[in-house]
Amino acid sequence: MQYIQVTFSFVSIQEYQKDLLINELAEIGFNTFEDTSDGFSAFIDNDSYRQQSLTDALIQFEDEFEYAYTVTEIAAENWNEEWEKNFEPLVIDDRCYVRATFHEAQPQYTYEIVIDPKMAFGTGHHQTTTMMMQYILDADVAGKVILDMGAGTAILAILASKMGAEELTAIDNDEVCYLSAKENSALNNISNITALWGGKEVIPEREFDIILANINRNILLDQIPVYASVLKDGGDIYFSGFYESPDLEMITEACKALNISYCDHKKIGDWVAAHFKKLK
Repeated sequence: MQYIQVTFSFVSIQEYQKDLLINELAEIGFNTFEDTSDGFSAFIDNDSYRQQSLTDALIQFEDEFEYAYTVTEIAAENWNEEWEKNFEPLVIDDRCYVRATFHEAQPQYTYEIVIDPKMAFGTGHHQTTTMMMQYILDADVAGKVILDMGAGTAILAILASKMGAEELTAIDNDEVCYLSAKENSALNNISNITALWGGKEVIPEREFDIILANINRNILLDQIPVYASVLKDGGDIYFSGFYESPDLEMITEACKALNISYCDHKKIGDWVAAHFKKLK
């Protein structure tokens, strides 16, 4: 499969402006982002790339900061070579160690996750993934049936499985993510994760104790009614992939209308993750 790499460089940019730009790129299908010395690179599969969509997304930033970008077509194996050069192991809350296959194991940590992203989003380095992992580490997931939406590499489902979750369904609408979820489950000797390729239409008609959804605001708002229909009374939802304002309030109101109550939220930079519970 071919991919498009769009590499941005900036004379000067604030972190919140960078986050806003990344969010806009995610809205049009970019699913992997890597920092560079003077900006970042964004990746999207060749079939999903539209130059006009990129141009439209960038219009709103023309008066905000100066930027330049290049567009390059690359093969997946070339991207993975670049990723291997730059990927560093990650420790979450001194309990979970995330590494690639070429890093040494660190058995002193309670949980170790091996990730080979294959162009799929989710190595734990992005703030949204980090916060979701923090929530999972503090949650009671043992024996629970869990739905992971926008699963990417399946890193969240893998962590929950290692913490004793009974059964997990990992869904992503990107074929690369679907295949990555299956591969990473095998890398971690996980057998209770079912990976599905699609969106809300492939959510199984069953009840879940916990739903994990790290996507973006618009997709979350569209899918929340479906989540509500499959979440058990008293069940928990953990959301991320959006900003505190105005996104959190919009998501809270959408949940409230479906008897799902806001509990609390975390924030790293401008990104937010939030915990909700379905009322009994």
